[in-house]
Amino acid sequence: MTKAKDKDRIKKHVNIQNRRASFEFQFLDKYTAGIILKGTEIKSIREGKVNLQDGYCVLHNGELYLHNVHISTYTEGTHYNHEPMRVRKLLVNKSELKRLEKGVQEQGVTIIPTRMFISERGFAKVEVALARGKKLHDKREDIKAKDIKRELDRSGF
Repeated sequence: MTKAKDKDRIKKHVNIQNRRASFEFQFLDKYTAGIILKGTEIKSIREGKVNLQDGYCVLHNGELYLHNVHISTYTEGTHYNHEPMRVRKLLVNKSELKRLEKGVQEQGVTIIPTRMFISERGFAKVEVALARGKKLHDKREDIKAKDIKRELDRSGF
C-alpha cells in the first residue's frame, strides 16, 4: 500500500514553469541547459518540489550558474540531503554560452530560468531565456491583448 503512494508522489513527466517570468520579462532567446545535481535533488524534482520564481543565472569564468532556485529537501533523505538554495552549474554548449555572454552585455538584459523538466532520457533540464525586463506600459498592453483574445474566444470568433 505504501508503494502505491510513492508511485503517485513521483511523477514520470515533470514540467515546472516560472509563469511570472513571462509577465515580468520579454524573452529574446531561449536555450535548454543540463543541470548538475546532488543525489537527492533529482528525487525532489521528480516530486515537483521546485520554485523557480526568484531564480536567475550568472556567467562566471566562462560557465553558467543558476542562483536562487529552491529545490526542497527530499523527505526521506538522511543526513546526506542537499541544501535547498545552493548554486547549481548549468551545462550549455560553447556557442550558446558565447551568445548568452553577448546578450547579457546589453543594458537591461538578464538570463532567467523559465522551465524545469525531465527529458525523455530521464535527465533534469532547465530552459533559460535571455530576457529584457518589461516596463509598466508593456505589461498593460499584454493584459489588454489577453482580455481581447479571451473576449473573442467567448464570442466564438
